[in-house]
Amino acid sequence: MKYKRIFTIVIDSFGVGAMYNAKEYGDEGTNTFAHIDQNMNPFMIPNLMKLGLGQIQKSVHAQIDEHPMGYYGKMNELSVGKDTMTGHWEMMGLHITEPFITFEHFPDELIHELETKTGHIVIGNKASSGTQILEELADEEINSNSKKMIVYTSADSVLQICGNEQTMGLDELYRCCQIARDITMKPEWKVGRIIARPYVKENGKFIRTSNRHDYALSPIGKTALDVLKENDFDVIGIGKINDIFNGHGISESLHSNSSVHGMEQTLEIMKKDFTGLCFVNLVDFDAKWGHRRNPIGYGKELESFDVLLGQVLNDLRDDDLLIITADHGNDPCHTGTDHTKEMVPLMVYSKSMVASNALPIQDSFGTIGMTILDNFGLKPLKNHVGHSILNNLM
Repeated sequence: MKYKRIFTIVIDSFGVGAMYNAKEYGDEGTNTFAHIDQNMNPFMIPNLMKLGLGQIQKSVHAQIDEHPMGYYGKMNELSVGKDTMTGHWEMMGLHITEPFITFEHFPDELIHELETKTGHIVIGNKASSGTQILEELADEEINSNSKKMIVYTSADSVLQICGNEQTMGLDELYRCCQIARDITMKPEWKVGRIIARPYVKENGKFIRTSNRHDYALSPIGKTALDVLKENDFDVIGIGKINDIFNGHGISESLHSNSSVHGMEQTLEIMKKDFTGLCFVNLVDFDAKWGHRRNPIGYGKELESFDVLLGQVLNDLRDDDLLIITADHGNDPCHTGTDHTKEMVPLMVYSKSMVASNALPIQDSFGTIGMTILDNFGLKPLKNHVGHSILNNLM
């Protein structure tokens, strides 16, 4: 065992340039980081630059560190699609060859079954952003005394249900979402996630709360997380990691209220003695800024992250390994509101390293999971993709 604890932090949607097949997805010319950088002047992310981000993708407004520490490069995604589940599952070794189903609106048969089994009348049933759908329909839902509920989708493979916490209540919202999950297990309706989107109305404004809950499909096979847990290593999920893997391979899960909170939770976990993986997803970059096409908001969120990243770097033990990456892109300057098919960064650092170098472009996100397994002396399964770079880390 080279490292006792591995911290893998996913900056959700932080792409670093269009993939070779981006044209197939309508994503030519996308580059999440570069386009944020163009809109931030100055751009204060010194710790990301210390880890080689400026070598991965040249920056205009952030000061590049000419002598970065650790190892840095890019990863291509082997799987089809460009969604959260595909990205995370591939990180842990799975090759997704069939994309998850997406809808512009849900079929009448699905909606009828959902209404019958939940006892609520569906309003919405279209692709929309979370803020837009609330502005349009939240008052109607509230005034119906919980007879109606808002159902909507997005460019992702999701069915989302909004419920007001005071009128509908969390228990009822969660019950309806579980029904939706059961209904959408049919092959023709099998979306990747059902998402409960609770909200409140305060001072005339609709505010989504931190009581979101995802009802995801289970991974299509055993992941590196399963292998770790089965061999008695700790697997601590922070943020929506537990939801993404539907609880599989997770030994401890912490729900985050925000990306800042997720980093604060990570710093608390760093104080504990464990052997294994702490796997962190920071969703605000994607949900708050990427989908809403807000490069300034995204950039400021990165600056806040960078401050806490400095604390993480300071608190690392000599036998800790830090991996920073992303699960897909979401270029805030691209058309539409969908994720973007991009390469993602790979930044790897330990205080025990005596060298620093660029890594070749990886052909799969699975590099991460296979490196983690290799570190703990575990062999990948036959269905796993990616290869270990443990021997490259000196």
